[in-house]
Amino acid sequence: MTWEAWVTLATVGLIALAMMRGLAGPDTVLLGGLALLMTFGLFSDAFPTPAQAVAGFGNEAVITIAVLFVIAEGLSQTGAMSLVTQPLLGRPGSVRAALSRLTLPVAVLSAFMNNTPIVAMFMPVVSDWCKKIGLAPSKLYIPLSYAAILGGSCTLIGTATNVFVDGQVIEAQKHGELADIHISMFTISAVGVPSAILGLLYLVLIAPRLLPDRRTPVQADDDARRYTVEMIVESKSPIAGKTIEEAGLRALPGAYLIEIERDGERIAAVGPEQVLHEADRLIFAGIVDSVVDLQRTRGLAPATEQVFKLSDPRPDRRLVEAVVSDNCPLVHKSIREGKFRTVYGAAVIAVHRGGQHLGKIKIGDIVLQAGDTLLLETHPRFVEAQRNSRDFFLVSTVEGSKPIRHDRAWVALLLMVAMVAAVTLTPMRLVNAALLAGGLMVIAGCCSTGEARQSINWRVLLTMGAALGVGAALDSTGAAHHVAQGIVQASQSLGPRGILVGIYLIGMALTSLIGPIGTVGLIFPVAKAAALSQGLSFMPFAMALMTTSAASFATPTAYQTNLMVYSAGGYRFTDYVRVGLPLNLIVMAVTVTLAPWLWPF
Repeated sequence: MTWEAWVTLATVGLIALAMMRGLAGPDTVLLGGLALLMTFGLFSDAFPTPAQAVAGFGNEAVITIAVLFVIAEGLSQTGAMSLVTQPLLGRPGSVRAALSRLTLPVAVLSAFMNNTPIVAMFMPVVSDWCKKIGLAPSKLYIPLSYAAILGGSCTLIGTATNVFVDGQVIEAQKHGELADIHISMFTISAVGVPSAILGLLYLVLIAPRLLPDRRTPVQADDDARRYTVEMIVESKSPIAGKTIEEAGLRALPGAYLIEIERDGERIAAVGPEQVLHEADRLIFAGIVDSVVDLQRTRGLAPATEQVFKLSDPRPDRRLVEAVVSDNCPLVHKSIREGKFRTVYGAAVIAVHRGGQHLGKIKIGDIVLQAGDTLLLETHPRFVEAQRNSRDFFLVSTVEGSKPIRHDRAWVALLLMVAMVAAVTLTPMRLVNAALLAGGLMVIAGCCSTGEARQSINWRVLLTMGAALGVGAALDSTGAAHHVAQGIVQASQSLGPRGILVGIYLIGMALTSLIGPIGTVGLIFPVAKAAALSQGLSFMPFAMALMTTSAASFATPTAYQTNLMVYSAGGYRFTDYVRVGLPLNLIVMAVTVTLAPWLWPF
């Protein structure tokens, strides 16, 4: 090997070591490695030029993934997922029943959305669900992550890794290589769907015995700040005509339904079989998180009419907590009499007063006292305007309290379906369809331009762009060719399938240590060199790269979603090895068996 190839391999080794030891994030490490290789390029033309090294940041796959983040944000902000998931979860009686209800919808959704935001959106759902059905979250969080990964491996857009591999293929074709390779929306499905089916069966039937049962100590909430909040069942609400239990309003975590007011009459001691009617006023007592959940429930709205008189559009509002001071001019006046909304531009939707329950009094009739904690629906500017005001002791925004745009949920779903249909049924490329869908999400009000910008995970994009640059150096210096020769020589006696298995195992090991994006960037040129040197079709290798890098379960660092549930489930490193390694082997067996059969070498 030339000295350039040795330097490139040494740099890759340093990158892998730094990422394994957690010295910095993958974006920082890969950017540092890219900068180092560009510097060596000053002394040899074997390295990519600076323009070639950074060309990966303009790669079609990088742009596509950036736009897919926006589409996922639109689906999240409209609550589109709840249309599908809420009827499916229910109240299972066992761990296996809960896993069967959870993993299938997660896998199906992950096939058409990036799996990272899906896990982020499902984690609070699973947490609340576990409280309601009495299960330890540690029994569900790892399967949640694994189901999202398995589903994401079923379509081209299910995970960033698949899009990244496709982008690498397209880039190689621009240089006259891999001309016979074409990866469409559902090409990977031939391998991904069987892997997902077997993987989900494993998660439901075998994993419950391997998953730990770690329950966090139940914290007493006698001293928690409990609000009295009044909600109304909206006209044409999807929960009208359902019982309290069917509507999911029984055994709420941190809240309970005190009574229902219907046509001027009060129904106390509300039972789970009580049927809800339109215009019912529901009086709850609960902690602030439960009030946020009620606010985000489809078909429920704050009962106070003041909410509908605020000038700011509802999607732009937030929930704010404010403690009334003794200097407030509205002390000893009712909320209605003091014209709270007119004075402060905020609607009071709930009140906390010591240990008292104020359920018998309408919100507008509550007489304010110094020390009352008010939960307000208002514009974000309220916090800055009142932070130093003498009217309130404390003003703070409630995290995650932005109202859901339920009226846009079907619009978001239709846009996603249209994007998938356009890529599947027409010659339109994914980047084109994604840009159209993302733009229409913003135009249709599924998410704002600010939310669209904030939804983009720039660390993922920087990691991808830098990994492409390092991969280009592996290719241009000949390092990838020499590594491929080593793999070919070691597995030549086993034939083409042996080479495929060797590539898969190296990808699996690297993914477990440095994550999927970096692995694809480093292994793609090696796999390409191995296939071309033996005159083999690259198609089985492309499918293997997609599965070995994305469908990796044996460590918490193997995939971002594994890391997301690590602390939330109270897991240990060994939990992932025990539960995830068999799943790795299942997916590997399916891939190396089916890929060469479906796309012969």
